[in-house]
Amino acid sequence: MDRRTFLGSAAATASAAALGGISGCLGFQLSSSDGIAGEPPLVEDRPDGVYLPSHVEGMTMAGTGEAGDYRVAVFYSYAHRFWNVNGESVERTDVGSDDDVHLMASVWDPETGTVLPETGVSVEVEKDGSLVSQEVIYPMLSQPMGTHYGGNFGLDGDGTYTVNVSVGGVRTRRTGEFRDRFGDPAEVAVEMEYSQSARDEISFRTLENAGDRDAVEPMEMEMIPDGTAPPVADLPGEVLGDVNSNDAILVATVLEESPEGIDADGRYLAVSARTPYNRMLIPAMGLEATLARDGEESFSGELARTLDPDLSYHYGAALAGASVESGDELTLTPTVWPQIARHEGYETAFGALQGGMPERTLTVE
Repeated sequence: MDRRTFLGSAAATASAAALGGISGCLGFQLSSSDGIAGEPPLVEDRPDGVYLPSHVEGMTMAGTGEAGDYRVAVFYSYAHRFWNVNGESVERTDVGSDDDVHLMASVWDPETGTVLPETGVSVEVEKDGSLVSQEVIYPMLSQPMGTHYGGNFGLDGDGTYTVNVSVGGVRTRRTGEFRDRFGDPAEVAVEMEYSQSARDEISFRTLENAGDRDAVEPMEMEMIPDGTAPPVADLPGEVLGDVNSNDAILVATVLEESPEGIDADGRYLAVSARTPYNRMLIPAMGLEATLARDGEESFSGELARTLDPDLSYHYGAALAGASVESGDELTLTPTVWPQIARHEGYETAFGALQGGMPERTLTVE
């Protein structure tokens, strides 16, 4: 299903479900939990890249809501470890003694189904009109869910909670039909029924092949987009090829004309960054490109983080009149690791290594 047909199916389903008050386990077809005392230990000798994690959890969706340009879904699962990225520092966050759930929010455009990976999100959790917890939640990347926002939260026992999700304006450049959208903040309130017994019934299983170079299958939820990058065959323009930098797959394509909203004429270079196996978008990195022919540069510059309805989230720049021919060399140089927290299985990839994300060169065929 492409983004254009999303409105007629997924968004309509989500709206109807939200009115009915969504709740219940949206599992990954896993066996039910017998009660989780703690997470399994991390895989020993984790590979330098994407790998199968020690375990996989299901989750429960509290509900959805819509305000302004945004639609939001709220989920929860077991509180669990994750890794924050700050510059070139990757730090593990463990479960605290007062943490009851890992609370997550997904934010997308209800018209096209495009996930919005770079907008500030904060959460206030209330019960019976009193504030229980509040914090800015991290943009995150997980194998089953892709890009979302999340953090571990303590709650105040069983009961009905109101989760107030504040969505900031999108900070990335927007082009095409997105030029005048997603600039304003909005707030969505979602009611969440919670009990410890229901949480302990969320699916949970350990993986016998944990540590293998692979990834858990993405969730299948018809009404919630998962933040996958477009298939290579669906990218507009002429696809030049792809390279791998520490398991960030960088797919380059050139459009004959820049998207509307780019203050430049002529060809436009777009690079779509995605994970291996699941094709999840990789946002919030710095990327530069150099195009050369017979050893002479025809273009060199930064690729701006950009949100476009056809290219989806990508890194792009106008080529300043440069042409692209067979035999040209395109060098892609990551300058900033993806500044997004990672769930287990992604924490050793996308720069989180000694040596970081090396530059890579492809030859145009």
